[in-house]
Amino acid sequence: MIVYSWNMLFRNKRLDEALAFIRGSGADVFCLQEVPERFLPQLKELPYHVAEATDVERLFTPVERLHLVILSRYPIEKRGTISFPEYWPLLPLRTRLFVHLMRPLHWSKIRNRSGLWADLRTPAGTVRVFCLHTALTRPDLRVREFELAMAERDPAVPALVCGDFNTIESPSVSLLNWLLGGPLHSVARYGQERTHLEKRFMAHELHNPLRGQTTHAFAGSQLDHILVSHTFSIAHSAVISERYGSDHHPIRVDIE
Repeated sequence: MIVYSWNMLFRNKRLDEALAFIRGSGADVFCLQEVPERFLPQLKELPYHVAEATDVERLFTPVERLHLVILSRYPIEKRGTISFPEYWPLLPLRTRLFVHLMRPLHWSKIRNRSGLWADLRTPAGTVRVFCLHTALTRPDLRVREFELAMAERDPAVPALVCGDFNTIESPSVSLLNWLLGGPLHSVARYGQERTHLEKRFMAHELHNPLRGQTTHAFAGSQLDHILVSHTFSIAHSAVISERYGSDHHPIRVDIE
């Protein structure tokens, strides 16, 4: 099973190249985050079964609705969404001002965020695939959203957990933890979130084969994940060098 995950960037200006990459990837499962609404019809024309849900609504004028998408060569038995709490009212004034100042770089207030899961009928049995895009905000809120998603796991069903977790673990960007609502000590303790997350992965019997890899050039760390149940054997994992118009690198894991 060849699995990809990619935050394709909602204002990607190279959609033709992005589509060609997805089409030619050879993926059995491809999880996408920040899919622009105008791109959905093209994805649905590919030879895949499709599950999709709202990723987030960005409060521009007009509102931009982005999607989470799971493309699967295997039939989709059922699917579901995970509603994430609205966190904007919890954020301090400094965060609201920072987001306003970053508006020229396409930052905005957001609402209606969710996660997506789908049960795939593979030759080896049912596999539950998650497609997640956790909040770029306080570290504790990101972990809470991950745990909300994991509450949808069926212990009897192997899982793949894909997505952009927005984990901040580099000193070059750790100031974002404070600017986006976290406590001041989270700037200096920038590795704490990663340590805690990896413990949660272990508790859920999930392996992170790309740990330590850089999937986002500016962040200089691993934002993007394909977590694999311990019941699977990992044959290969990679960060794709080309970004096809996104700020994130696509990632790939091959499972035996």
